[in-house]
Amino acid sequence: MTPTGEGPVKIGSYRWMICALLFFATTINYLDRNILGLLAPTLQKEIGWTPIQYGYITMAFQAAYAIGLALFGWFIDRYGTKIGYSMSIIGWSFAAMGHALASTVFGFGVARSLLGLSESGNFPAAIKATAEWFPKKERALATGIFNSGANIGAVVAPAVVPWLTVTYGWQASFVFTGAVGFVWLVFWIIFYEKPEHAKKLKKEELNYILSDPIEQVSEKVKWVELLKFRQTWAFVIGKFLTDPIWWFYLYWLALFLNNNFGLTLTGLALPLIVIYMMTSIGSIGFGYLSGAMIKRGMAVNKSRRLAMLICALLVVPVITAASVTDMWLAIMIIGVAAAAHQGWSANIFTTASDMFPKKAVGSVVGLGGFAGSVGGMILLTSSGYIVEGTGSYIPLFIICGSAYLLALGIMTLLLRNAKPVEL
Repeated sequence: MTPTGEGPVKIGSYRWMICALLFFATTINYLDRNILGLLAPTLQKEIGWTPIQYGYITMAFQAAYAIGLALFGWFIDRYGTKIGYSMSIIGWSFAAMGHALASTVFGFGVARSLLGLSESGNFPAAIKATAEWFPKKERALATGIFNSGANIGAVVAPAVVPWLTVTYGWQASFVFTGAVGFVWLVFWIIFYEKPEHAKKLKKEELNYILSDPIEQVSEKVKWVELLKFRQTWAFVIGKFLTDPIWWFYLYWLALFLNNNFGLTLTGLALPLIVIYMMTSIGSIGFGYLSGAMIKRGMAVNKSRRLAMLICALLVVPVITAASVTDMWLAIMIIGVAAAAHQGWSANIFTTASDMFPKKAVGSVVGLGGFAGSVGGMILLTSSGYIVEGTGSYIPLFIICGSAYLLALGIMTLLLRNAKPVEL
């Protein structure tokens, strides 16, 4: 109630429009990166690469992505979210379109490297924008919403790319999806500012956004200083162990379904759409869950860890995915695991903004993303050798089902009695 008893103050909803911009950027980000995994069975026949060579192509993306994350984290903290995000999406849109020029294994490796380097700006920028525009009690939900764009991008790709490929050729798929980023860029330039400078933001909403305690932090944040804190290492190790699982799904799931169940390009569409629709539910649902527990009085760190524990347990059954003979049972098992991963991701991302001041969030997320990409390089390269050497995906799915509980155990030890970092 207001002091005059006139009823509750209307806060406003401009911040959710910002969240929508982050959602669509992440959708485009994953639409562009998912095309290769979807077209992998087709391109494998046309280009003639082996599983090991495909592993190297995916590793090229991861290596560049890892380097880019560390650089973009610093760049975004230094020059701001608006400029950083703009530079990132311009770069990755051109790189995505550039895939149409590739015709060899080396050419695809170069295109993936450029895409990885530029796409790495998405999550440091989005997490920093969330920290700037949302109080802590709403950040996990906002992160879950924009992070679900990854799933929508993964849904749009199998819905659109097979038709584009069959009708106009695989090159047209890369050109069309790459060009979409420039449309988003126009809206981003028009609507995004820091809350303090947003002219259309109501005073009541600004006060609500800035309702957390004032952060004291120096103007410059150095990576070396961040590495002194166990909170940083908890985030970095958690990303190193679990990010590679998502990369495995993106790059190897279509090949797994093709090899184990004989699905062709057009036949892959429905199963992949089902899996990635499930991941949207997990991302938003578990983002909401931890926020709801905080609103009911649970400590921030405890609520995040509880939500992550539930996600880690839901992933475990995926170790059986390569052993089942019924295609739709395998799809349901993988869908639940992928949904739990996105719920985990929404919460682990939010721990960075829980534990660090806004000025350092981009750098921390960049360091964690760098570690996740290094882990992805290891798993994706190993996947080619494992599949070619054993002819089976069973070892890979065992890794997928085990990583989260291990990561949560290490993070819990590191964050025991930890408080938000003061720089």
